[in-house]
Amino acid sequence: MCKRQKISLIGIGMGSRTSITAEAADAVRNCDCMIGAQRMLSAAREVRCGAETKGHSAEQPEREEGRTNLGIPELCEYNAEKIFAYTEAHPEYPHVAVVLSGDTGFYSGAKRLSAMFASDPGRYEVEMIPGISSVVFLAARLKTTWEDGALISLHGQEENFIQTVNRNHKTFLLLGGKDAGGRMVSALKDYGMDDVTVYIGSRLSYPDEKIVWGHPGEFAGSEADGLCAAMILNPLPDKRTGPHIPDEEFIRGKVPMTKAEVRAVSLAQMELTENAVVYDVGAGTGSVSVEAARSGDRIRVYAIEKKDEAVRLLEQNRKKFRTDGIRIVEGEAPAALRELEPPTHVFIGGSSGNLREILRVVIEKNPSVRIVVNAISLETVGEAMAAIEEGLLKNAQVTQIMASRSRVLGRYHMMTGQNPVYIISAGGEMRDDAEERPEERSAAR
Repeated sequence: MCKRQKISLIGIGMGSRTSITAEAADAVRNCDCMIGAQRMLSAAREVRCGAETKGHSAEQPEREEGRTNLGIPELCEYNAEKIFAYTEAHPEYPHVAVVLSGDTGFYSGAKRLSAMFASDPGRYEVEMIPGISSVVFLAARLKTTWEDGALISLHGQEENFIQTVNRNHKTFLLLGGKDAGGRMVSALKDYGMDDVTVYIGSRLSYPDEKIVWGHPGEFAGSEADGLCAAMILNPLPDKRTGPHIPDEEFIRGKVPMTKAEVRAVSLAQMELTENAVVYDVGAGTGSVSVEAARSGDRIRVYAIEKKDEAVRLLEQNRKKFRTDGIRIVEGEAPAALRELEPPTHVFIGGSSGNLREILRVVIEKNPSVRIVVNAISLETVGEAMAAIEEGLLKNAQVTQIMASRSRVLGRYHMMTGQNPVYIISAGGEMRDDAEERPEERSAAR
């Protein structure tokens, strides 16, 4: 039996030589081939040869692929597929070191690489060597802890973070990519979060390390150019545990709104999952969109609405409740749905007579989608029953609810009934929730 090729996935911290652990340094010194992004290779060269690298350009390797003056082959690459293909094509290197920024267990490319190499255990022996993440380093610099903070990466991907900041006293963010810092600061201002304090650390562990802090209005956003880490302290986090909000808290105008009792039953029937992609068709004021978004920080909600006044109310309520998980889509369904990502859950509060056409579109996008329809008029109930007969609403369950609320009349409290609502729920065969979204498969370092 041939000896297995050893693959070391090495977290080397922020990138400076001083932040690399002794275990990581030993693996770098003893490898037969090094692979990584240019900044990581630069740090690894210093560790491997120390003073011998003086005079060798740390920023510009001699070739993207080949033997450098360090005496071992190098590949300047961070794409997981290309790293795997290169290693597969070069079994002559007994020990390959893949150098990665930060820690291998924290938004690292090591996750995907480890799974790829593990697919052939007879050929590869994989080890993961942890490093110091920029979040851990920043927390130490600020003389605080990170165990009690929420952790989010905004590096190279779109991610909800406002509602996480809103719910937590302390939130850490990894920043990177084009204008990530500017987008973070702009979002905090846009959602009225002027009372939070932001700490931004750049070039951490390097001689020109810089940490700045202040309120969002005091930043231009350029303070977080490049790879940075940030800590946000919220003095008044929202500590409500459930998604449910009283009707009177919503900005309503003259737009109809799904009432609290009906929202509660409808959301329960939706059976939301932590990675849900929700369509709220006929979103109105956004009461269902807001409560769906508040059900989990990783949930994305597309609020589809055709009326101008309702679109404005949607924007106001999204900001008021700091639910950046909501994306507002102005238009009429089903046409407005066609370019959206496939849904896992759909709530239809208003269909404008297009119920069956809407159902066909969402089922084509995801045959296993979970659907909940609210019907007030008998005409909509008739449309829903026809959709059940047609097979568009599989295994449908129909619930009729009529809630009553008390009102004061002189010395007495009288009950006032609301309109009866039919709640039709269907579909929702469980998909594999372990399957990651595309942006989660891209390593955020």
